[in-house]
This record gives sequence, structure tokens and C-alpha cells, in this order.
Amino acid sequence: MATLRDHPKFKGVYILEDHEGKRLATENFAPGKKVYGEDLLTIKKVEYRAWNSFRSKLAASIEKGIAEVPIKEGSKVLYLGAASGTTPSHVSDIIGPKGKVFCVEFAPRVIRELIEITSVRSNMIPILGDARTPASYRHFVEVVDVIYCDVAQPEQAKILADNADMYLRKGGKVMIAIKARSVDVTKDPREVFKHEIGVLEGRGFRIIDVKTLDPFDKDHAMIVAERV
Repeated sequence: MATLRDHPKFKGVYILEDHEGKRLATENFAPGKKVYGEDLLTIKKVEYRAWNSFRSKLAASIEKGIAEVPIKEGSKVLYLGAASGTTPSHVSDIIGPKGKVFCVEFAPRVIRELIEITSVRSNMIPILGDARTPASYRHFVEVVDVIYCDVAQPEQAKILADNADMYLRKGGKVMIAIKARSVDVTKDPREVFKHEIGVLEGRGFRIIDVKTLDPFDKDHAMIVAERV
């Protein structure tokens, strides 16, 4: 029998326990629809989606005890590196019908999959664009409360900060999944994390928390910060 309870720290995130064990979950914005083969469970007439922490760095950071997730009901989120929509779909669940998630993805093949998902999720806006040139999608994106960055590019913190200059509201917050091997494969991941943190601080961000994502994602760290 499945049981569900609110996450003790993050509204809109749930802890699901069933025969598979203990997992995170979100309420399904598009009932009956799966995104990546995840389990759907109905409890008290509400459908929830199991959230795989090995397939989502945001879920992994929650499992690792990140101090804050600024994505909440009604949030407007700019998501850089949306890929085929696994994590953005859970963001869609959390923000609900009053929120929006602007999903920027560079690869045309991948965005076709993303468009299929957004076709049944009215709060997700797919954008074919390059996160390195934020002005190129200025006609599609509003000022946002949160920027979430998960791009496999060097200078990840710079890309995030450049987007924040254009789209992040005053006092807004960011989350960035640093992929050490994408930044510099020759350096120790800890050096890479330290350098990217320094870039963010130099661009006017205060670091709220940093969590490495092992064992869910090797050589990755999640940083949450706010613009000051």
C-alpha cells in the first residue's frame, strides 16, 4: 500500500512510500500522462508522479538536503538546458497553473520531445535557443523569480549570470547544477566548483548552499544563490 506525506521542507514536493521504497513525488499537472516512464499513483483521488532522483539533479539536491528550493507554487522560472523535459515537468507540477516555466533547449532533436510534453502542460513554454545568447529569446521570456541552469557547457556560472542580468527580478534566486567535467575535464571537481562559485559571487550573487550530488550524479554539485 502506498502512503504519501508532505516533504518537511519544500511545499509541492512529497515523500512517497510503497513497495519500491521511499521516493520523492509531485502532484501530476497532466493527470494520466507520463513523461519518462515514471510511476503514477492515485491517493485520495489525486494523481502523483514518482520523481526519480537518479534522473533529476533537482530531486537529487533535495535528497542531499539542499537548504532551499526557491521554486514554489506560482513561480515564474527560466529553465536553461531543459533537454527532453524530465525535471522541467516536475517544476511544472510544483508551480501549478499560476506559474510558468520557460524551457530553453539548444538541440532541435531533443526539443521535439520537449514540445510533446509541453503540449499537455500549459504552464511550460518550449524555446529553441542558445543559453549563451540570452537576448536571442527575449521576445518569449518574461522577468522571472527563479533561474534554473543545467547546461553542459564551459563557463556555466557566466551563462547563468548573463541570463540573470536580463531576466531575473530584483531579489530573485537561482539554482545551477555544475557539471565539473563539462567545465574542465582536467581539473579536480572541487576546484571547478570553487571557481564557478567565485564567478557567481563576482557577479553579485550570495551563495545560500552548495551540495555535491553523489551518488546520484558523479562530479556534480547544486548551488542555490540569490541576487543581492
